[in-house]
Amino acid sequence: MPSWGHGEDVGKCLKDIQTVTEGLKTLYREKLLPLEKQYSFSEFHSAGLEDADFDNKPMVLVVGQYSTGKTTFIRYLLEQDYMGSRVGPEPTTDSFTAIMYGDMETIIPGNALIVDPNKPFRKLNPFGNKFLNRFQCVQLPNQVLESISIIDTPGILSAARKRLSRGYDFPAVLQWFAEHVDRIILLCDAHKLDLSDEFSRTIGALRGNEDKLRVVLNKADLVDTQQLMRVYGALMWSLGKVFRTPEVLRVYIGSFWSAPFRVPDYRRLFEREEESLFKDIQDLPRNAALRKLNDLVKRARLVRAHVYIVNHLKQEMPMVFGRENKKRDLIYDLPDVFLKIQQRNQISPGDFPDCARMQERLMSHDFTKFKALKPKLMTALDEFLTTDIAKLMPLLRKEEMEVASQPKVQGGVFTGTNRGPFNDGNPFTQLQEDGEESELSAADWVVAKDKNKYDEIFYSLSPHNGKLNGSKVKNWMLSTQLPTSVLGRIWKLSDVDRDGLLDEEEFALASYLIEVKLDGHGLPPALPPHLVPPSKRRRKSSKQEEELVITSNEE
Repeated sequence: MPSWGHGEDVGKCLKDIQTVTEGLKTLYREKLLPLEKQYSFSEFHSAGLEDADFDNKPMVLVVGQYSTGKTTFIRYLLEQDYMGSRVGPEPTTDSFTAIMYGDMETIIPGNALIVDPNKPFRKLNPFGNKFLNRFQCVQLPNQVLESISIIDTPGILSAARKRLSRGYDFPAVLQWFAEHVDRIILLCDAHKLDLSDEFSRTIGALRGNEDKLRVVLNKADLVDTQQLMRVYGALMWSLGKVFRTPEVLRVYIGSFWSAPFRVPDYRRLFEREEESLFKDIQDLPRNAALRKLNDLVKRARLVRAHVYIVNHLKQEMPMVFGRENKKRDLIYDLPDVFLKIQQRNQISPGDFPDCARMQERLMSHDFTKFKALKPKLMTALDEFLTTDIAKLMPLLRKEEMEVASQPKVQGGVFTGTNRGPFNDGNPFTQLQEDGEESELSAADWVVAKDKNKYDEIFYSLSPHNGKLNGSKVKNWMLSTQLPTSVLGRIWKLSDVDRDGLLDEEEFALASYLIEVKLDGHGLPPALPPHLVPPSKRRRKSSKQEEELVITSNEE
């Protein structure tokens, strides 16, 4: 254990660091971790942090009752299925699944996952084999996962008696993830707002992390306007009862899937809600350093309260006789103990742990074995909270300015943030070309078989100079009732020459992609060769020849 008289040495170390993450790791190892070990913090709260906890990408935890659309929501974000995913009205997801980036699509089982030092899951080992058998990591080469990771969770069961079949402490596992992720998406179904016992316990496990929580009222497209208004009010009332806070939680309303809207009148509302929620998710990498700093400060304040609690309990214990009775009385009077410590040490009530959970965990501990308070340790902790963290703020502001110029989360549904006439701020965007020029002939164009049908629609929209502008195509595409994010992807793929207009072939391609999507199939991340219109293949080739000539002349 390092000496606690070297505050100046720690200060020198902070001067040499280059990033906020390095500074947080240094401060944690030097000042907070030894204190946690001294007072058995991990036996009452969360286990100690490792380098991977500081270095990992932002994580999004998706929680909800069964059949609320958690897996479908993730597929909507990624625009891709992942290994082991299954969707159905029954509880189909029975495992915690960490969906992370990888060069190849693979599945890593839980027991192998917790020994990987590069993954932030090593501290899940105490939950045992029954949990680890229900924990896995799916790695995908998906662009969204280059910036964030997503945690899919088992559906919360409606019947309290089914909770016993899990074989592990589900709320405790959920609490661990809630403390380590950057964002929590709590999905609720517009058709079932009953709060089961397990659902109430689950939400209880999220308490203390309300700043990370975003509530989504999903499948809202399946109810009419009057029902939606009543469901929204009932949800707000229920959440207020469970979280027991006077503040109103932000609830996003929508149907997060690629199916056509059943109630077209909801389109404008759903688009604004989706845009707001996705912007919040896209900003996670930019706010990652601030979140880590905030969580570490929150942890340090909890450590301080914990130290005072165990010290008080130790001092109150008799030397020889009556220890068990005194221990029982102290546990019973723990709320009064909390109040005394708050008043004596000027500590905010919000820094203290959940009283009922603390009472439960104290039952298995011998109070006489708790370590006595050491003023030097507490002085070091106070320096950590008041001085050391403040020294990181200039570096934090510098990083925020640097990160602000970097791209947000890209890929998947977020590609729709630049979606031609479906985005007023950026009317026309470029399609990223991928791969070599195709040698396919015009006869290989799969859209050709239905082109006559698409041409009738094209000419009915009154093209000018053989092309349709964005506003005409937009109105027609919206009539399909597909979500705007999906239509934006279709526009990007169809506007092959990137001129902001669709000619006859490009319109046929857009029509074909719409039909593919309406049939329930996914969209390609980039236009494959067999879908590129024949005239655009020739145009692309001539462009390459021109570039070759220019290069030769320069040489």
